[in-house]
Amino acid sequence: MSEPRIRKLDEDVVNKIAAGEVIQRPANAIKEMLENSLDASSSFIQVSVKAGGLKLIQIQDNGCGIQKDDMPLLCERFTTSKLEKFEDLSNMLTYGFRGEALASITHVAHVLVTTRTADSKCAYKAAYRDGKIVAANPGQAAEARPCAGNHGTLISVEDLFYNMPSRKKALKSPSEEYSRIADVMNKYAIHNAGVAVTLKKHGEAMADLKTTPAATVIDNISTVYGPSVARELLFLSCEDAKLGFKMSGYISNANYSVKKLNFILFINHRLVDSANIRKSLESVYTNYLPKNSHPFIYMSIEITPSSVDVNVHPTKHEVFFLHEDLIIEALQKCLEDKLLGCNSSRTYYTQALLPTHITSASSDIVNSNKKSTVSGDKSQYAYQMVRTDCREMKLDAFLRPSSLEPTQRKSVSDDPANQNSPTEMDTSGCTPAENEGLSAKRPREVDKLQGHASVDHVNMKKRRRHKPVHLTSILYLQQRIKDHQHTELIELFRNYKFVGCVDQTRALVQYSTKLYLIDVSRVSKELFYQLLIYDFANFGILKLSTGAPITDLSLMILNNPESGWTEDDGSKETLAKYIEEFLTSKAEMLKDYYSLEINEAGEMLSLPLLLDSYTPNLDNLPRLLLKLATEVSWDAEQECFESFSRELSSFYAVQYDPYLVDSSNNDVSNTQSDQVSLHSLMLSIAVGLV
Repeated sequence: MSEPRIRKLDEDVVNKIAAGEVIQRPANAIKEMLENSLDASSSFIQVSVKAGGLKLIQIQDNGCGIQKDDMPLLCERFTTSKLEKFEDLSNMLTYGFRGEALASITHVAHVLVTTRTADSKCAYKAAYRDGKIVAANPGQAAEARPCAGNHGTLISVEDLFYNMPSRKKALKSPSEEYSRIADVMNKYAIHNAGVAVTLKKHGEAMADLKTTPAATVIDNISTVYGPSVARELLFLSCEDAKLGFKMSGYISNANYSVKKLNFILFINHRLVDSANIRKSLESVYTNYLPKNSHPFIYMSIEITPSSVDVNVHPTKHEVFFLHEDLIIEALQKCLEDKLLGCNSSRTYYTQALLPTHITSASSDIVNSNKKSTVSGDKSQYAYQMVRTDCREMKLDAFLRPSSLEPTQRKSVSDDPANQNSPTEMDTSGCTPAENEGLSAKRPREVDKLQGHASVDHVNMKKRRRHKPVHLTSILYLQQRIKDHQHTELIELFRNYKFVGCVDQTRALVQYSTKLYLIDVSRVSKELFYQLLIYDFANFGILKLSTGAPITDLSLMILNNPESGWTEDDGSKETLAKYIEEFLTSKAEMLKDYYSLEINEAGEMLSLPLLLDSYTPNLDNLPRLLLKLATEVSWDAEQECFESFSRELSSFYAVQYDPYLVDSSNNDVSNTQSDQVSLHSLMLSIAVGLV
């Protein structure tokens, strides 16, 4: 057996192979001819199809037409009016450039072209086979013949794939091929607003697609996909001069979703598909749409021609461009920002129930012990009900009263039978019974602290009568808070709905259509800071039941490794005595401005009452004393008030307490108390933040 030799293929074979790559199905042929019509500056394009494009395709436009002298070269391969040298590809702005479309069609179909230019007195008609002009009828010359015709070009393609039976058999049904043709026509009609596009089946008077020159992009989207899509569209645009691109288009909002993605992408006005862009944009919608539902996206991207390679696919279905990842990231951010801004409300369309027969059951309705006989009635359990109206009852109605009237307080405290009443809460926020179960888990230092300081709720005094403050430093700090306030965040805290607690320092709230996880520790810290600035010198008094010796509390924190004490700092007793003397020297100012009272014996007697019925965790009192003595800038007035308020707000803020964790089930033991205290604090935040 002789070895195979390399030989040159016949030109006819080469042309048919190339034609099979460029013209894969009727929709590809129509796309190529449609782009030629748009390149010819047409304002009217009409397409007629028979048998899904296999029997007949006719496309007519009113463009510039073709010169008679160019008609012999019209259907030869690599003949074009749009490209002269290879470098021109870097600045290509037209749809076609290779000169292969019509040539490929003539190798797999019979083509007849009728054209007329604006300065021609008549039209010219020519037939083409295998890229060459042939006689239209036997006995005629193979040349363009004059005939009657309108300005523009009419191309008729008959018997597509007549010489490729295997390709013809592999195609779908005529109706399926027509659907693909309609999809291409729809997308080009949407992108080319201002061009009248018509698509119909051959021999039928009614057009399946018809747009007008005066129609806008939204009008064409409504014509193609229906008004239900058009009324939910949002205009989207962005531009980046550094990356050399700009984008505009229309996207559906969160109210619209379908089972199949409608994605229309044009890059430099060329219909393409980009899997990377499609997946990245659809991933943004996963946070807004139900599972297995998809949006509508129409996007037109214009990139600097020198950054785009259009010659990467036989059908020009794909393009490559520079900085793809950066451009996709910019598109994602633009889409995310747009959807965030329009997600304040949702629209739900309902259908009225048809009237149905209801059995008379007046006697059964009166008697609540009997079942209702209304047809189709099903009992609804409590867990199936969802509260959707903000005017309905919230969790506030189920909370325990945070405080008692003065007369009630006295009777409770005096009655020995009520010594374990939940009204008298200790510093941990738990009832006495709960504290007994937790006492074994607290270190001795904490137990010692409990003996030094606890809050006397009976002696808790309300706020003073408000007096004006004229200190320039305080007025400046108040104005700075106003200048940096966040309007949307304030609106959230005013109108949120409390959902529940996640743990000791985090809570879930709902605002509008979104669910937020609130870091109550950070939010409460900012709240107390603003209260300290705005209520300066007007605080109520949180009286301690016994004086808290500053020296003992300072020694307690200095013995803790977190204080950062080293031997180079001196003895702990000396430092503790210094903290007492230093804070005692500031006692007059602290009492007048912050209701923080220190007696001559170096004992702390009271703390400021920032929120009614709210008590900070006194376990952190030693740390507060150390911070006040070392972290506050006492030399300058404004810095002093600001740093002092910051440290005091950190002390009052909600903090994680590891001693409230039950070792039996590793869960928070006072979940109900957390729900009450956190929600009460969230309500205070809603009215406390400026």
